[in-house]
Amino acid sequence: MTPIVEWPAWAVLLIAYVFLQRIAELAIAQRNTRALIKEGAHEFGRKGYRLFIALHSAWLISIVIFAVPNPRPDLLLLLLFALTQALRYWALFTLGRYWTTRLISSPNFPRIRKGPYRFFPHPNYLVVVAEIALVPLIMNEETVAIVFTFLNAALLVWRIRMENRVLGHRRAD
Repeated sequence: MTPIVEWPAWAVLLIAYVFLQRIAELAIAQRNTRALIKEGAHEFGRKGYRLFIALHSAWLISIVIFAVPNPRPDLLLLLLFALTQALRYWALFTLGRYWTTRLISSPNFPRIRKGPYRFFPHPNYLVVVAEIALVPLIMNEETVAIVFTFLNAALLVWRIRMENRVLGHRRAD
């Protein structure tokens, strides 16, 4: 364990980016959720949502506690991380006002099948799977990558099943 104040600047910037990105996503998701609910949408899987918040919080805290970043990052892993972020923003912008971290839906909303959704049914989950492994690996913390990849997979299996059922009632885009 190396205190964060002793981390190389690149590592502090990476963790700060991930933290701020998560905070911004929650703010956008909350705004979109409120608007969608006003339009008659309903939330599904509310209890499970807390598990995602807990998992992502524990993941980030574990990285900060256990990581011992190398002075120079693995550039290939950083490139893969950058590519995941490009996919994340592509998915987010494609969904636009329908994007949220919660499972909010209405049969009146369209089923989006453009952008990355032409290629993957759940591109943002692909991003999260990659990110949960990549960030700790970039920070030289393999155990956190392995443990949280398995925990996240368990939650995603449940969430994707529920989301597929809910989205199955939407009209085609």
